[in-house]
Amino acid sequence: MQTNREFFNLYNHGFVRVAVGIPEVRVADVEFNAAATIALMHQAVDRHAALVLFPELGLTAYSCDDLFHQQPLIIGAIEALHKVLEASKSLNLVTIIGLPLQIDSSLFNCAVIVCQGSIMGVVPKTFLPNYREFYELRQFASAVAANRNTISLCGQSAIPFGTSLIFRADNKPNFCFFVEICEDLWVPIPPSSHAALAGATVLLNLSASNITTGKYDYRHSLVANQSARCLSAYLYTSAGTGESTTDLAWDGHAIIYENGALVAESRRFHNGSQLLSADVDLDRLTQERMRQNSFSQSVHFYRDNIHQFREILFKTDLPVKEQLLCQRLYDRFPYIPSDPKTRNDHCNEIFNIQTQSLVKRLKHTGIQKIVIGVSGGLDSALALMVAARAMDTLQLPRKQILAYTMPGFATSDRTLANANAIMLAMGCTAHEIDIRPGCKKMLQVLNHPYMHGKPVYDVTFENVQAGERTSYLFRFANYHKALVLGTADLSELALGWCTYGVGDQMSHYAINASVPKTLIKFLIRWIIDTEQFRQEINTILLSILETRISPELLPGETRNGRPAQHTEAIIGPYELQDFNLYYTTRFGYLPTKIAFLAYCSWHDRTRGNWPDPTENGRNQYTIGEIKHWLQVFAYRFFQENQFKRSCIPNSPKVGSGGSLSPRGDYRAPSDSEATLWVNNIKSIPDIRS
Repeated sequence: MQTNREFFNLYNHGFVRVAVGIPEVRVADVEFNAAATIALMHQAVDRHAALVLFPELGLTAYSCDDLFHQQPLIIGAIEALHKVLEASKSLNLVTIIGLPLQIDSSLFNCAVIVCQGSIMGVVPKTFLPNYREFYELRQFASAVAANRNTISLCGQSAIPFGTSLIFRADNKPNFCFFVEICEDLWVPIPPSSHAALAGATVLLNLSASNITTGKYDYRHSLVANQSARCLSAYLYTSAGTGESTTDLAWDGHAIIYENGALVAESRRFHNGSQLLSADVDLDRLTQERMRQNSFSQSVHFYRDNIHQFREILFKTDLPVKEQLLCQRLYDRFPYIPSDPKTRNDHCNEIFNIQTQSLVKRLKHTGIQKIVIGVSGGLDSALALMVAARAMDTLQLPRKQILAYTMPGFATSDRTLANANAIMLAMGCTAHEIDIRPGCKKMLQVLNHPYMHGKPVYDVTFENVQAGERTSYLFRFANYHKALVLGTADLSELALGWCTYGVGDQMSHYAINASVPKTLIKFLIRWIIDTEQFRQEINTILLSILETRISPELLPGETRNGRPAQHTEAIIGPYELQDFNLYYTTRFGYLPTKIAFLAYCSWHDRTRGNWPDPTENGRNQYTIGEIKHWLQVFAYRFFQENQFKRSCIPNSPKVGSGGSLSPRGDYRAPSDSEATLWVNNIKSIPDIRS
């Protein structure tokens, strides 16, 4: 079992912190450049990084041109390497530096991999640009010209030399990196593509890369796509302050991507040295590779190339004993982009996915009417908006949306008013049906204690109401030749917060079944902000957003007409449970890791603080609260409620990790045990020491 101190450390949860250094350089001043490099190495250790990457030919400066053929510079670069080696002896850090090396009769543009005074390997550049402003073939030989696979350097012998070297930490096997140099990435099939198939999770690129207009965006595109295709992290650095500006300019651009997502970026045109660091999620990369079976198919297809790689094991003492949280900001709402523009684009796309899916279902069946239950809550409001837009698309009158609100024993004045108001404002054929007489009849047949004046509000009492509503909807659909549009959302399906069969779990088409509760809030906010419907409707939607989430099945005292029953007090805050759901289904993480990520995201009120659309978000949770609600989630998700998801109606998938359909993303036995997950949760501390 982990101790509290160990738990709050990113290295114990599948992460590794990496760094990219951009030292200020002086052209051909190897002593100055070595000192600047060593200073950044110490900064990397202070930040608890395990690896630091430096630019191409950084010990000499890239822009030396024909000075590379001068013996003083070649010898001076090796002397500078000696200094870096000496400095590295006391540092728990892997360092990758660039310098020219004369081997036999050729001069190579090389990356040297150093760890605690030892040279682990040397990688020569393969593809040498010799077009436009580049003349590297004038000074250097390509790696293909090398005729040996080991070299001696700085008093060390049998050093692995070549382009097919993979470096793996024997005390953290998923930490496996590969090195390529600048132009190697710009070719049709970069060497890193095969290295990723051979097991490298972290790809490194020592670049110099002068800056010209438009090149900044192209670098982003190049690195993002390579990291996504290779399901890897990709660290890229280029030369900065001090390179010669005789004919070129330099912006000191460094970027770190993980599977297509930007994790960190340097300040461009910064005057002086700088260090960029980021936390790479190795678990995520290995999980993605395991799930994406086309990756393993590629491994088989390119097996001859992969067999050429040499794996070099190394060991570094990772800082695993102290408290070290992620510096990387994880979105509190992983289903929702934090960038406003991207978020709006996603909401627009999701709303159109839902609309077009419903349009197709109506066209295929020839049905021209929709039956929908409207509760005055979030889910039915969104479903009603989608139904209205679908009818508009089909050029059918909205009167053919047959909307029913069905108050029961615990329906609040507020939700009933909102339900009636939105049905009327949307132009539906609106109905209000009191289900209490029918429910009482059923309870009487059951000889339920409630009918004898006893306040017994058990699951039967609740489900009689849910069943009565669903029964009405299906019979109305039969009678009017209509389609029952389901409103249950992804979060409810995950937690089993729906009534099975004759209940809200069932419909003819479940329009929200791929949309989590937190995303539904943002979709409704987007509908308001972008004025998809009239202002009158927006006012009602605002009232719905501000209403506490409740199934309204249990009677009790209300305040200001609001529901007495509070869903999130029973099954947990949706903002936490949707976080748990995403990292459980999308990546299959250990509960301990999910709790660690949640704590990093939610323990500080100011960390990643962007608002809940209703401005009711907690913005802060303790590790004890996170642990408690994760226990609730794990038991409900893995042990209790898969049977409800095994037979859900058809529903369109709207996003990554956004489906629990047995015909889509998630297939699981209905009678599995939650023991493994629950036991793992026990090792999560209750407090942070």
